[in-house]
Amino acid sequence: MRSEATNGSGPTARPRPDRSDHLVWFDAEFTTLDLDRAHLTQVAMMITDAELRPVGMAKPLVLTIRLPARSTISPWVRRHLAEQLEASRSRDAWSVDAADRRLATEIRRRLGPIPRAIERRPVLAGNSIHTDWWLIRKFLPRVHRCLNYRHLDVSVLKFEWRRLCPELDFEKTDPAWVRRYCPWAWPDGGRPHDAEYDLGASAAELRFYRTYLLRRSVQPPRSMRKVKS
Repeated sequence: MRSEATNGSGPTARPRPDRSDHLVWFDAEFTTLDLDRAHLTQVAMMITDAELRPVGMAKPLVLTIRLPARSTISPWVRRHLAEQLEASRSRDAWSVDAADRRLATEIRRRLGPIPRAIERRPVLAGNSIHTDWWLIRKFLPRVHRCLNYRHLDVSVLKFEWRRLCPELDFEKTDPAWVRRYCPWAWPDGGRPHDAEYDLGASAAELRFYRTYLLRRSVQPPRSMRKVKS
């Protein structure tokens, strides 16, 4: 008896491919750490495979987001990100809706149709990525519908590295470190607290931890291996 596909338009429809081995690197700059009142000012996105090789993109997609007339802006952001705020008030800034469409279109362009099964969609990646996911869910619903329910948060490895090797930290604010471990993040990577720079720095940091922290054999003890039936 022929089995029928359940995710398409008929019995001959093929299941959409599994994209969960791809990473959607994302970083957002925003107006305040009070996320209930925060607004986006800038976003950057880069799609890679599991080995951190870019998928059809020469460099990250970076968009400046238009600020509403009345926005809650923290004193720290006013002091340190004045240029970014000025850009977000310019005519060239993207509306949130237009940015959402542009980012979602880019994901589909690079990876093809998004699988219906959420566990087969690409994985959101970055540092403290739960914050970015929260903002994506709030402001970028089309992007949110493209993503896996799992996240790759580099901050988890950061905490473990600092516990095991406190005398040597990854110098995320040093462009030379970022350039060494993530060549595609340079030379247009800006500076710290710029979404494009922070995006590449997170990918570089993951490669650093893969090089020095995650070097153990991935083969589990024989007694723990699953027996194929």
